[in-house]
Amino acid sequence: MQAGFIRITASLLFGMAFFSLSSSLVAQETRLGAADANATAVSAVTIPDAPQPQIELADAQSGQTQAAQQPATNGQGQNAQQSAAKSDPPSDSNGSRAETGTTQNNAQSSSQQPGPGETQHKKASEQIKQQEQQRVLGVVPTFNVSYRSDAASMSPGQKVGLAFRSAIDPFTFAAGFAVAGLHEALGQDRGFGWGAEGYFKRAGAAYLDAFNGTMIGNGFLPIVFHQDPRFFRRGYGSVGHRLIYAMSTSIICKHDNSNRWEPNYSNVLGNIAAGAISNAYYPDSNSAIGTTITNGLIVTAEGTIGGVFNEFWPDISRKVLHKDPTRGLDAQVRAQYAAEKQEKQKQKAEQKQNQN
Repeated sequence: MQAGFIRITASLLFGMAFFSLSSSLVAQETRLGAADANATAVSAVTIPDAPQPQIELADAQSGQTQAAQQPATNGQGQNAQQSAAKSDPPSDSNGSRAETGTTQNNAQSSSQQPGPGETQHKKASEQIKQQEQQRVLGVVPTFNVSYRSDAASMSPGQKVGLAFRSAIDPFTFAAGFAVAGLHEALGQDRGFGWGAEGYFKRAGAAYLDAFNGTMIGNGFLPIVFHQDPRFFRRGYGSVGHRLIYAMSTSIICKHDNSNRWEPNYSNVLGNIAAGAISNAYYPDSNSAIGTTITNGLIVTAEGTIGGVFNEFWPDISRKVLHKDPTRGLDAQVRAQYAAEKQEKQKQKAEQKQNQN
């Protein structure tokens, strides 16, 4: 990617209110109520008793014949024994089958319950669906911004899907045409020529820059490094603390399935890789390795502008437009933060009293 293009892109980002381009798979979480009802119905079924063997039937008939020939006293004793036998618990074979049937029903019920991975995947899908509705002023997509610090980690398919959804958004194409017009007006990329032909070449190159950067930095590399490509908005604390946090997200990110922060290899290497690919379609480009890496780092630094905008846009929206993009999540987070801060102050006061 040429240095001139980087500078113009930075100017465009400042002028157009820090556009952020990122992405998502759509999937809707389903309920398992029907499955649980079926499992309950199965467990309620009673296992029938095993059929009595023919040998036992023959013995019983023989016993009845002998009882008829014996004296009445002996017959009464035998009848008492038979009555006692009827009151005995079921045979071991029947009891064993009943326990086996209950175990099988419990196993079937457990197999119908979603596993941890399935539950997390559905939760992430529902959260991504909400992210896809996020737009600044109803126009600029902010699909890659999460207002939940505890958002479920995305699967590889969800990462690629989110990136692709952002890359093909109509605003991404419109931004490419806007950049092309600005470049032509400033005389950038002269190798493309002038007029309609040069304009469309510039627009195509600008769109490819955005597409490659989004798919590589937000889709493919996060899969390789097991990183979450989204911007997790803080939303509480002092302005200075939030500003530093927002700027740092260009070089740090969350690891999948954890709150552990680590170097954002995906974003940095994605910018460098996109710049290297752009050398193939920009005329008179400087394809030296050092220049390509430098330009990629410049784009990474410019990304801090987008991070700051994503962090403070909800505050601006509530103040100016009287609309809350977070749908009440900010209020919950700030209330929790205030409660934790008050609890810490209380503990400090108690420790101080104990020391005195």
